[in-house]
Amino acid sequence: MAYLDYYRELMIDKVGGLTREQVNQRLLPSTLTLIGLIHHLALVEHGWFHVFFSGATPIEPWASVDWDDDPDWEMTVAADLDPDVVIERYRDAIERSNNVLARCDSVEQLSSMDRQGEHRSMRWILIHMIEETARHTGHADLIRESIDGETGDFRDD
Repeated sequence: MAYLDYYRELMIDKVGGLTREQVNQRLLPSTLTLIGLIHHLALVEHGWFHVFFSGATPIEPWASVDWDDDPDWEMTVAADLDPDVVIERYRDAIERSNNVLARCDSVEQLSSMDRQGEHRSMRWILIHMIEETARHTGHADLIRESIDGETGDFRDD
């Protein structure tokens, strides 16, 4: 959990002190933006912990999305949202994920079925989330560097 929490906070740190225009800036030719990455990670947290592990019904804003119409909806819509709303959505997803983990009997406990029809252990989900969050934090590092030259861990600790 410490690794996952580290990368979660580092991802949020990547947008610290930036304007709405800056958090929506792309590093061409990529379509990725800092705020799009955070919104994507909110979806991923919600999907893996709340929906796939717990078997719960998706909540808004994810529940009513037409994913066939726009498979990257969470990335594309982020530009139209207030960055503080996206960051709060991510923090809420993290809190719900941590609540699911707290209720888990063991990291070996299996999930309900995922989209591939498989059951994953909580251990698998945690490792996957570390990988996913760390990978996107690396993407964020490149985007942030193109905006103002800042890279790395912005925290003092």
